[in-house]
Amino acid sequence: MPLFFRKRKPSEEARKRLEYQMCLAKEAGADDILDISKCELSEIPFGAFATCKVLQKKVLIVHTNLLTSLLPKSCSLLSLTTIKVLDLHDNQLTALPDDIGQLTALQVLNVERNQLTCLPRSTGNLIQLQTLNVKDNRLKELPDTLGELRSLRTLDISENEIQRLPRMLAHVRTLETLSLDALSMVYPPQEVCGAGTEAIQQFLCKESGLEYYPPSQYLLPVLEQDGAENSLDSPDGPTDRLCREEEEWQNRFSDYEKRKEQKMLEKLEFERRLELGQREHAQLLQQSSSQKDEILQTVKEEQSRLEQGLSEHQRFLDAERRRLQEQLKQTEQNISTRIQKLLRENQRQKKSSEILKSLENERIRMEQLMSITQEETENLRRREIASAMQQMLTESCKSRLIQMAYESQRQNLVQQACSSMADMDERFQQILSWQQMDQNKAISQILQESAMQKAAFEALQVKKDLMHRQIRKQIKLIETELLQLTQLELKRKSLDTEALQEMISEQRWALSSLLQQLLKEKTQREEELREILEEGLERPLVALLVELSAEHYLPIFAHHRLSLAMLSRMGPADLAKVGVSEAGLQHEILRRAQELLDAARTQPELLKPPEGGVLPTAPEELPEAVRPSAPPAELLEVQTSECVVCLEREAQMIFLNCGHVCCCQLCSQPLRTCPLCRQDIAQRLRIYHSS
Repeated sequence: MPLFFRKRKPSEEARKRLEYQMCLAKEAGADDILDISKCELSEIPFGAFATCKVLQKKVLIVHTNLLTSLLPKSCSLLSLTTIKVLDLHDNQLTALPDDIGQLTALQVLNVERNQLTCLPRSTGNLIQLQTLNVKDNRLKELPDTLGELRSLRTLDISENEIQRLPRMLAHVRTLETLSLDALSMVYPPQEVCGAGTEAIQQFLCKESGLEYYPPSQYLLPVLEQDGAENSLDSPDGPTDRLCREEEEWQNRFSDYEKRKEQKMLEKLEFERRLELGQREHAQLLQQSSSQKDEILQTVKEEQSRLEQGLSEHQRFLDAERRRLQEQLKQTEQNISTRIQKLLRENQRQKKSSEILKSLENERIRMEQLMSITQEETENLRRREIASAMQQMLTESCKSRLIQMAYESQRQNLVQQACSSMADMDERFQQILSWQQMDQNKAISQILQESAMQKAAFEALQVKKDLMHRQIRKQIKLIETELLQLTQLELKRKSLDTEALQEMISEQRWALSSLLQQLLKEKTQREEELREILEEGLERPLVALLVELSAEHYLPIFAHHRLSLAMLSRMGPADLAKVGVSEAGLQHEILRRAQELLDAARTQPELLKPPEGGVLPTAPEELPEAVRPSAPPAELLEVQTSECVVCLEREAQMIFLNCGHVCCCQLCSQPLRTCPLCRQDIAQRLRIYHSS
């Protein structure tokens, strides 16, 4: 256990509840109850003791806290002498103060579910105590002084470690209900404890040598002063006195029955309210279950839509694969026909060579017959042979070139087909993995991601836009001027200067009309920026920059008219010249742009140029708007004015069309007319003061 530990600070809600209850107890006409339960208190505050002492509180409720001690330092139990009901259940109390007997007016003491190990002996001094609840603690025995509690009617000692009851408990003649763990008792025996309170009291009276009387004869506090003690223990006496006492007892018993009946009615009313609360709780549970079913139905519909899209994409890929297979088959057929043509051409060449040889033989035979000289025959023969050889060489070279071209073309076609099939398989696997990831993220992000990114991007673009910034600056200046004019008008109204009042109201009307015009221009500019950014760039490029958290570069990309095709031809140095300074972001943008272009080759619909072709332009310089007549805001300290309704919080709302700044946000909500000029409120504008 650490020697030093820090006290747990109560939450904001608990602190507000404590303040509210303390203020409620101090109000005029408040009841006699101080309820500071469920405030996460580690000790009772000093203000609670002072409130009980000064306002004479009779009921103190401090249950469901973190109390380890009832009495903090510098406090005294004498401040609680008027308390009749003290509720301390569900805390961490280990002991009660030794002088708790000073609470002589106490009638109900509830310390259930604490960590008490013993009760102080001064508990017997609580002569008016009627209910004592020490259930679910760590008590091992009860003090003998409990027998001095002459008014005790209810005692609950269950869920403790008590095995024996003190004999002095027999002197408590008013005890009606005694709750204990009968199975763990040793004295009185278990069978006596299981028989009920009356059997236990009879046993204790027998052990103490007393005669037992039912508690109905001792319910009300004592009667007359003379002979009251003797009348409690011996009912014998003069006949007249017995008659009077019997009559008084009957009257008091009838009163007791009436109060008991009233308590029963209150209990029935409480049970009825509890049943109504349970019904409302059941209705809320039913509504939540129906909402849950609706959400599950929408998720199922979205999942079926995604599966349908995946099946359609799968069918598209299958059709594309079949088309490529048909193309490959057609190409192979063309190649086979070309090979057959080449073979036929080769056979034709062989036949032509045989014919040439036969012709050559015939020509030689004819020359020999014609008696040509040997020299001429030789020359002629050489020329013919050379020409035939040259023709044969040219034909063989042509056939070799045709065969080489056919082989190279066939290899290229096979490689292209294999690479296209591998790319298609890789893209198909990648699409399947993306689809699986989208299905896992769909439930948590599909309803939030696009709207949040769009809102964040619009807010960032609006913040960086020069025209929008100038409009906001002018709106801020007009708000400050209206606040100052309202303060000045309040001051002048107290001084009753009518001329200045009219001049201020004219300035205020002019400023309010100017403020309305600037608000319209601000809204129009935001819509223009949104349309420009959505129409000026390719949608995949915008999505890419948003995904890489680089949406602040959208105006730069739109200004330079960059597209995915242009990015595929650029390098990191080109992006640095454009204005993208981060090296890692440069490489990532180029890589992702190339991936999008590769995917668009198989799915051309992924890249659709924006219609209209409107490109973002730099905002034109605005003409200088009408400046307010008051000095600029940076030369004046912003003076805050209080709300004219609650007179506590700061005035934060501008009422249009009058232009008064005189109410806080909470007080302005139910108002329909201005508190100062009584004109109808057409619009409310919130002012945020910079610290």
